[in-house]
Amino acid sequence: MVTGGAGFIGSHITERLLEQGHEVLVVDNFYSSTRRNLVHLLDRPNFELMRHDVTFPLYVEVDEIYHLACPASPIYYQRDPVQTTKTSVHGSINMLGLAKRTGAKILLSSTSEVYGDPQVHPQTEDYWGNVNPIGVRSCYDEGKRCAETLFFDYRRQHGLGTKVARIFNTYGPRMQPDDGRVVSNFICQALADQPLTVYGDGSQTRSFCYVDDLVDGLMSLMASPHEVTGPMNLGNPVEFTMLELAELVLELTGSSSQIHHRPLPEDDPTRRRPDISRARDVLGWEPRARLRDGLVRTIAYFTDHSPR
Repeated sequence: MVTGGAGFIGSHITERLLEQGHEVLVVDNFYSSTRRNLVHLLDRPNFELMRHDVTFPLYVEVDEIYHLACPASPIYYQRDPVQTTKTSVHGSINMLGLAKRTGAKILLSSTSEVYGDPQVHPQTEDYWGNVNPIGVRSCYDEGKRCAETLFFDYRRQHGLGTKVARIFNTYGPRMQPDDGRVVSNFICQALADQPLTVYGDGSQTRSFCYVDDLVDGLMSLMASPHEVTGPMNLGNPVEFTMLELAELVLELTGSSSQIHHRPLPEDDPTRRRPDISRARDVLGWEPRARLRDGLVRTIAYFTDHSPR
């Protein structure tokens, strides 16, 4: 089962699992996702789609649970912050309860946001973070931190086969054009010949992981031995400034757009880069796609799916 399976990352996991011959149940309430991400899978005999909100209990029979359900972009998770926290906390309790009843392994898609605006660089899994608990992003940051707590407590108390992945910035086809993430923002603005919006002076950094590489990491973590729980950083350790990303998007799209600067949003971290030593050592995983190559594929997707 893939909760949030109609979302950007969830749809890619679902597709990969189907390709491997698994029977896959996708559970999604379509708050920040779209059926369009799954339309090419609907006629598969081993695929089932259920509209359901994970803040309510669910009674199905499954062997593995990829728990991805939660809006992951600031535009969506700040629109209804109380529901965002409920999705992380109540949703995790319900899915952990399902895993306990069925004996299923369960993987949580946590986030690099648990590190907040980090004072340690790059971020290792034993860093506890620097998070504002009452800020506008707290519903997501603290919601995921609580979800991680629940996963480890269910493991300690009930012996569940739990896995926790901390996902860093990921991009690729099927991103929502209006999700407010920097890659989709820049590509959509460039394709429309609109100014590219860079917050602050553009010197803040991120590291960008192509979605196929991330799916490899998530599936490797799920397949790891019982004693491997995480948390496990999954992301690309190669760091880029926002200005470097903007200039690369302009080059690859051939756009004539200009770069416009705006004030930095509240609690937006200035640096973010994963230390993936644990994933390399334990899973034998590291990303392979270069940013330039991944952007070419992502730009092609947005070009094909832009409104006519």
